[in-house]
Amino acid sequence: MASGVWHMEKRSSIRNDSFVDRGDSEGSLECGSLSIIVLGASGDLAKKKTFPALFNLYRQGFLPPSEVHIFGYARSKMTDDELKNRIHGYLVPSKNATPELSDDVSAFLRLIKYVSGSYDTEEGFQLLDGDITKYECEQNSQGVSRRLFYLALPPSVYPSVCRMISLCCMDKSKNGGWTRIVVEKPFGRDLESAEQLSSQIGELFDESQIYRIDHYLGKELVQNLLVMRFANRFFLPLWNRDNIANVQIVFREDFGTEGRGGYFDQYGIIRDIIQNHLLQVLCLVAMEKPVSLKPEHIRDEKVKVLQAVDRIKDEDVVLGQYEGYRDDPTVPNTSNTPTFATVILRIHNERWEGVPFILKAGKALNSRKAEIRIQFKDVPGDIFKCKKQGRNEFVMRLQPSEAIYMKLTVKQPGLEMSTVQSELDLSYRQRYQGVVIPEAYERLILDTIRGDQQHFVRRDELKAAWEIFTPLLHRIDDGQLKSIPYKPGTRGPTEADTLLENAGYIQTHGYIWIPPTL
Repeated sequence: MASGVWHMEKRSSIRNDSFVDRGDSEGSLECGSLSIIVLGASGDLAKKKTFPALFNLYRQGFLPPSEVHIFGYARSKMTDDELKNRIHGYLVPSKNATPELSDDVSAFLRLIKYVSGSYDTEEGFQLLDGDITKYECEQNSQGVSRRLFYLALPPSVYPSVCRMISLCCMDKSKNGGWTRIVVEKPFGRDLESAEQLSSQIGELFDESQIYRIDHYLGKELVQNLLVMRFANRFFLPLWNRDNIANVQIVFREDFGTEGRGGYFDQYGIIRDIIQNHLLQVLCLVAMEKPVSLKPEHIRDEKVKVLQAVDRIKDEDVVLGQYEGYRDDPTVPNTSNTPTFATVILRIHNERWEGVPFILKAGKALNSRKAEIRIQFKDVPGDIFKCKKQGRNEFVMRLQPSEAIYMKLTVKQPGLEMSTVQSELDLSYRQRYQGVVIPEAYERLILDTIRGDQQHFVRRDELKAAWEIFTPLLHRIDDGQLKSIPYKPGTRGPTEADTLLENAGYIQTHGYIWIPPTL
């Protein structure tokens, strides 16, 4: 698409695919207007994630300018142009700028209007509704209005914002329109606060209108997980306790809180990463095959997994805090907040009885990666005496350098009969050259427009997740479990490696997977 010009064939494709609603008004979106309202438009999340995702959807043809308008809403007093200037640099990095991209940025920014107002009074939301309605009347002779509210806001203001939307800004069409809200994590701090928040929002909106976003569910490799498991015959008989020794789901960052210590200290690594992102991935690894790909069938199976998780024991947890974390002036000197955690979950069902699921996340470690690592049991009757070299593993590298590979033992080339660890490798950068992998936020915003809730968290799923971790979090908050100091740039506390070893994980020494270069 050059200079914002839309060809007829692209527009036809959009109408037949991009805006087909799969939710509560299927088949009714052949014409009409779509208003996307970014609440918290002046904040970091909006400018770094939400607006760039919308721009990429626009460039790919999913947000036709004749049918879409974008509204920013926040408390900050500024003009339309001031908001556009704030987000301009985040849409296209300067190193990637081209005349074509610059033209597309200009065309995209023309779709944006800014409204200033508070989050708990009607005046600002009435102004917002007036601007949305004016746009709908100008663009939409059929009277079909679709309104998507993206809450790029702290959870503390969700109830008041949702109440104002409900009072002032619901769609007014009677022939197939809708209003949907997207809410970000953290959705509560524990079971009680999450349930209170769910109840407050649930009184205003139906569950079909609420999209609780977890951007990990939009990642390409996470979305590939169900395909790998259920579309390939050779995985089906292996994916159980008879063959799998343990499962690791890992998130590592090689930097600390970087000026966000005050915010991070309110939550810690378990609330920030493990209870949501990693637990969502666990559900996809462990769930049974759904009867179909309908969102509710998939989410039903995820809930069953969470309900089968045993209570977390203190001996299955190691917490850490990197040295220097408390040097941040916004962090209390006595903070016990973990910046690292290894937690072992055990699923009490026929498929997974006895298999430890190891969730591990940390900041200021020696590498940056996120991956799923399925470690298989030893080969019985090991005639090649290769047990010490390491076990077979199936690995899905979520980031960076997306890849799927199987680690296995092969013959070392040469005259001697010796073995070595190697891999069968599907590296996306090499196999799918020239293919742009969409950002998670792009995919999830598009799913929201389409009414597809498969990759969003349902209320009972959220409740089951908090039921697993709330007792542990309360013990940490009460000081019953202490964070162990560790040096930045290391693997974390050595006690975590001991915990993994006691759980049956066998680390491979002398083998490193290296992403292929083009």
